[in-house]
Amino acid sequence: MMQLINKILPKNINNTYRGQKIALYVFYILTAVTIWRSQHHLFALDGGAQSIATIPLDSFTDAGAAAVIGVFSLWGLSQLIIGILYFIVSLRYRSLVPLMYLLVVFEYLVRATYISSVKPIPTAGTAPGAAANVPVIIIAVVMFVLSLLEPKIKSKGKQ
Repeated sequence: MMQLINKILPKNINNTYRGQKIALYVFYILTAVTIWRSQHHLFALDGGAQSIATIPLDSFTDAGAAAVIGVFSLWGLSQLIIGILYFIVSLRYRSLVPLMYLLVVFEYLVRATYISSVKPIPTAGTAPGAAANVPVIIIAVVMFVLSLLEPKIKSKGKQ
């Protein structure tokens, strides 16, 4: 058990990644997608609320639409900060990749279960982010496990 905890929360944070390479490569993709997603929420006039998430802003009051757009922009900033953190881990602190996957699982699981059921947002369709929640959770869980498994070293046989 302690060995598992040490893989998730290493005593020495460094650039040594000990898991399966596929989990590291998927983490790079996750990093790029997180940063890419953030820019739309930050810079789109509607914060992506209507153009992506299909929230019917035109049915809201001007103040209500502005509040939703503002919240989406703040979400974009949060995504950018998380993306920068992932990027830093990718470049300099790869020993934290398992922890980052655990945080991804937590974020998407809470988003897909608690927030979507207790605090639903009215939409005209299914937002790409909502549709991706379950697949991202599954992928992140698999990558988390793979990030904990050290690759087997192939030894050269005697001739």
